[in-house]
Amino acid sequence: MVLLTFNIANIEAEPQNGSQITDEERLRISEDNTKAILRILDLHDIKASFFVEVSLTGKLQNLIKAISSKGHEIAFYNKGSNLEEIENAKKDIQDLLEKQIRGIRQKDVKVSQERLKMLEFNYVSNIDNANILFPFKRLERDTEITEEDGLSIVPESISPYSQLPYNDFVFQILPMKFYQNMVLETLQNDEFVLIYLNSWQFTDFKKYRFDIPFYRSLFSGKKMEDKLDALLTFLNERDMATSRMKDYIF
Repeated sequence: MVLLTFNIANIEAEPQNGSQITDEERLRISEDNTKAILRILDLHDIKASFFVEVSLTGKLQNLIKAISSKGHEIAFYNKGSNLEEIENAKKDIQDLLEKQIRGIRQKDVKVSQERLKMLEFNYVSNIDNANILFPFKRLERDTEITEEDGLSIVPESISPYSQLPYNDFVFQILPMKFYQNMVLETLQNDEFVLIYLNSWQFTDFKKYRFDIPFYRSLFSGKKMEDKLDALLTFLNERDMATSRMKDYIF
């Protein structure tokens, strides 16, 4: 099973050469990038899970409704919100969609699993930092979903042969043929592959001059759209099953 997931969060980098990019512009970039992702998913009739950054949920309600109306899952991405902010956002979005928010993803700042269970989340999908050296670390990690504190804990996926993780940077930088072979090899060994990308990776950095490392601008924007399209074409041609996170876990 392929679990395709996207993190919706504004790019945090500063503009180049002292130019200004307002918070409203950053938000619009995130919306436009997400709409590009949705168009590609629609083209291939594939459903995914979207992890929306908690602090943006109140500002992206129209986008969240559009994502949900197309059959995709809405979950939360906590980048630094406290328990009360998460609780309020969860209530607001559940009222908006008339659906339960089951999943949450965290990276640097992590609310305890016990407290997340109190907020009636059902699963946690935590992720690590991804930089240029990260893929060269030899990783050893359990790749099976476990149950802790009443929550399903979904680990990041790792290729058992190349030992590369399926994080945002690896997808962006690897040739698609190599990545496709990784997916095939992993599914021979594991029951699922969890792939996650960031909406900001679909930014046109020639148009929006953010001060980011050169390796993060490689194959971004339209090239990321083309790579996502190529991956989904590959999955459909191989009749490989895909699923939203909540459906696979429950």
